[in-house]
Formats: sequence, structure tokens, C-alpha cells
Amino acid sequence: MRSNASRMPAVDALKAIACVLIVLHHLAFYGPMADIAKPLMPALIEGLDTYARMAVQVFLVVSGFLFAAKFAPHGVASIKAPLNLLLQRYTRLVVPYSAALLLAVCCSAVAGVWMDHHSLSAAPDLPQLLAHVLLLHDLLDQEALSAGVWYVAIDFQLFALAILLLWLPGRFAGHHPWLKAAAPLLIGGMTIASLFGFNRDNLWDESAFYFFGAFGLGIMAWWASGRTYAGRWLGLLALLATAALAVDFRERIAIAAGVMLFLGLARASGFLNTLPVPAPLLALSRISYSVFLVHFPLCLLVNATITTLFPANPVINALGMVIALALSIAGGALLYRRIESYPFPNRMRLLFPAGVVAGGWLTALAAANFGG
Repeated sequence: MRSNASRMPAVDALKAIACVLIVLHHLAFYGPMADIAKPLMPALIEGLDTYARMAVQVFLVVSGFLFAAKFAPHGVASIKAPLNLLLQRYTRLVVPYSAALLLAVCCSAVAGVWMDHHSLSAAPDLPQLLAHVLLLHDLLDQEALSAGVWYVAIDFQLFALAILLLWLPGRFAGHHPWLKAAAPLLIGGMTIASLFGFNRDNLWDESAFYFFGAFGLGIMAWWASGRTYAGRWLGLLALLATAALAVDFRERIAIAAGVMLFLGLARASGFLNTLPVPAPLLALSRISYSVFLVHFPLCLLVNATITTLFPANPVINALGMVIALALSIAGGALLYRRIESYPFPNRMRLLFPAGVVAGGWLTALAAANFGG
């Protein structure tokens, strides 16, 4: 779906801004540089801690929007081999994710030599590593090895659920051709169920059902914006979101609804593809997934270095946050170039998760021996 986004500068701008906000949120939330720098800018760090995390909603809506553009641009899907699509999605997500996980294990071990902080992960065991590479860590209640890895698992779940909802009507349409038109109804129904049900219960927040409201709004924004009288269809979606907020106001859903309207109106009016966006934002959008994956372990190293050398200097710690952001973007660019966009053979792509398990286990053993 990267090629679709590259022709949509409005989407690129959203992804780039959301990417930076997520990195800054994790810097503010986990500290310790932010804790030391907070007296200099308390309102800013408090805002990044509390609100910047909601930039995840941008990625959820954008993912749904681009999903619809690729797999069901007119609301009717022709999914013939869903398992192949799931395997392709898994390898696309997991190859750079695996490299970032191994980096996270190593960086956490190194940073643990210099500082003792709640943001550090314990050395992983084999079940924990296996759960991570299979994207089951949250469902199996395994401690996360890096901040944000939950989103990768949710992204895959959302993709799988949406593919299933698009595939099922076609699977049974042989004798009942009218069933092909049921795909939008299934997507709409699941979106409504999430907005009014699943998303209001934290019991479901480790599953795609909780997040499908935002993802489904993105899908339906694509469909609505391509229809005659697009403004009226988008208005109906806005009413749906407003009703969900009236039942239970959630800031994350309000943000998702705003992103949905922006994307829908941008496509309907034409500036989705013509919005002038600075080249640095376009470049950052392209590498945003890699930045998202790699930023936390790199931020750990910067946190450990700065707070060890300057444990009480708020100015230098604030500067350290800027350095961590810049290093995250540089590291994301390297991960994108060397791994995410590199044309590895399919067989090698499937070996990446095994490499993480082996490398992570060896790192844990080395850390245990060093500690002993």
C-alpha cells in the first residue's frame, strides 16, 4: 500500500506528523530525560505524554483508507486467495519488525548497564520471543519487548479481519451473486459494533475488534468519497461518529472521525493528490513504519547516555530529547533502506522471525552471564 500513499501527499503529511508525535509521546511518557527536562516546559511535556499517543488513530484511519483503495476501491472485493494475502502482509510487517525487535533486546541490555528504569525490558525468554514474532504477545500476556509493538499485532489483526469480511460474501456468491454486495454491509456492521460496543470495553483492547471502529471509518471514507454526492455520504459517516460519541465520548474516536472527514473531503475535492507537501514530510512518511519500529530502542540508548552523564541538567536533557528524535528518524531511514524496502527473497523473509528468536535468546544468555 506504500505506492498508493506515494500518490497521496495529504496522506503522507498525516503519516509524517503522526510518526513524529508518537516518538515524542514515548520520549515524554517513558522518560527519564523528559522527567528531568520537564521544569523547562511542563505544559509541552505533559501534553505530549497525555495527548500525542492519540496520533495512533491517524495510522488506524489511514490504514483503513489505503486498504479500501487497494482491495475494494468500489466496495466490491474479488479476494481469491486470502491466505496468500495474509502471508504477504505478515512478511511485510514482520521483516523490519523482527530486526527492530532484535535491536530492542540488545539496546535494553546495554542501557540496563547504565540505568535502572521502568522503561527497560527484562531479558526475554524463549516463549516471549516466539509470542512476539507470531504477533501474539499481547493475547498471551507476554511483556512487550519494545514500545508500540502492540500496534504491529493489531495492524495484522485488522488486515486479517477486513480480508475475511471482504472474502466471505464472494466465497458464497456462486449460487447467490447478490451476496457480493454484502461486503460493505459486513464492514459497516463491524465498524458500528466496534464504535458502539467493543471500543467501549477495555476487555477487547488487545484485539482488532476494539480498533476496527477507526479502521472501518477509514475504509468507508474511501468508499463514500468516491460516490456521487460524496458530501452527503461523508455527512452520514460524521453522524455515525457523532452518535457513537454521544453514547460514550472518547477523544480517540473524535480524532479518528476528524481524520476520516479530512481524508474523505480531500479525496472528494481533489486535493488528496494535489496538496503541496514539503519533500522532508514526504520522505518521513515513506519511512514512518521503520521509524515507528526502531525509535524506542534508540531512545533508550540516548536516555541512558544523557541521564548518566547529566543527571540533573534540564537543558541538556531537553536537547537529548531532540537528539533522540533525530536519531530515530536516521535509524528509521537506515532500517527502511537496508531491510524494509530491500527485495529479499520470500524464503529469506520467512527466516527473519527465526533469526529474532535465535538472536534474542543469545542476547538474553549473554546478558545473564554478564550480570552473573
